[in-house]
Amino acid sequence: MTLKKREIKDLLYEQVARIGKAVSSPKRLELLELLAQGEKTVEVLAQELSIDVKLASAHLKALKTARLVEHRREGKYMVYRLSGDDVAQLWVTLRLVAEEHLVELQLALQRLVADPDKLAQVGRAELLAQARRGEVIVIDVRPEEEYAVAHLPHARSMPMAEIEKRLAELPRSREIVAYCRGPFCLLSDEAQKLLARKGYRVRKLLDGVAEWSAAGLPLERG
Repeated sequence: MTLKKREIKDLLYEQVARIGKAVSSPKRLELLELLAQGEKTVEVLAQELSIDVKLASAHLKALKTARLVEHRREGKYMVYRLSGDDVAQLWVTLRLVAEEHLVELQLALQRLVADPDKLAQVGRAELLAQARRGEVIVIDVRPEEEYAVAHLPHARSMPMAEIEKRLAELPRSREIVAYCRGPFCLLSDEAQKLLARKGYRVRKLLDGVAEWSAAGLPLERG
């Protein structure tokens, strides 16, 4: 191989490696998961990650350098979003590969989902059909602004903070399926525990909108 061709090939791999470097931080991966739900200000992202705004901005700058996120100014706030739906799919793909190959992650997820009976047992297509027929009630327990960006078909917005005040909206005759931002999100666990204490038949769905979209299934937007 000539020196010129070697230099070109090295450059190609170097450019792809920029993505790997950008997502090498756990906090940056969490930022991608959060931004897959919709655009957010630096302040909101910092609060979600339990870090200060300065550190959140540094992580976002690294993601922006790799062209994974974009931003716009809204008054005194900087609002960030993913640069494309494929970035959300990148996050899902990375997580799935990690789940397949890392025993440590598998064990951690097993602890997170201590009781498999609490998980929705049907496949995605069947769950969609059941929700369409009204046989189950699917609730989205993320903040309402995330639901407004995109949500699973036939899902109702019921943010975790509002569930206890809105129990009358949930029929006890049907099973409830709760979901949030994906397998690592704990909001649906909180919802499951709360509703179970109130006597509802309830399960959680590990999928979020990013997983649903990556599987090629429809989302409702707006």
